[in-house]
Amino acid sequence: MEKEALIESVKKLNSSLRFVGLINSKGHLEAGGMIDGKSTLEDSKKDEMLYMELALRVRMRQEFDQELGPVKFAMSYRDKVIVMSFPINKEILLISAETSLDFSKFPFEILKILEQYRK
Repeated sequence: MEKEALIESVKKLNSSLRFVGLINSKGHLEAGGMIDGKSTLEDSKKDEMLYMELALRVRMRQEFDQELGPVKFAMSYRDKVIVMSFPINKEILLISAETSLDFSKFPFEILKILEQYRK
């Protein structure tokens, strides 16, 4: 599955999604972006900072992979948005959604898609 196909398959899963993108290991957006009709909550400079911080955080978490196993996903629940990240080799699938998203099930739907993407 190519990058754009992955992005599109995720976008179709839920109307609460705001952003679906692939971030590279240097913190740059490689594919995807805001969902049509949704507006960003921060300016583009802060987007870049968020991506770089995410890439760094993912690398730091990998320090514990041998002891704890690799991270499947990480999630933060904020007042205005839910943010999830899914490491995929050297990239990160970044998803943001409205707080109404059922976050007890949705990340596991993404993991199923990622199984196909890795094949």
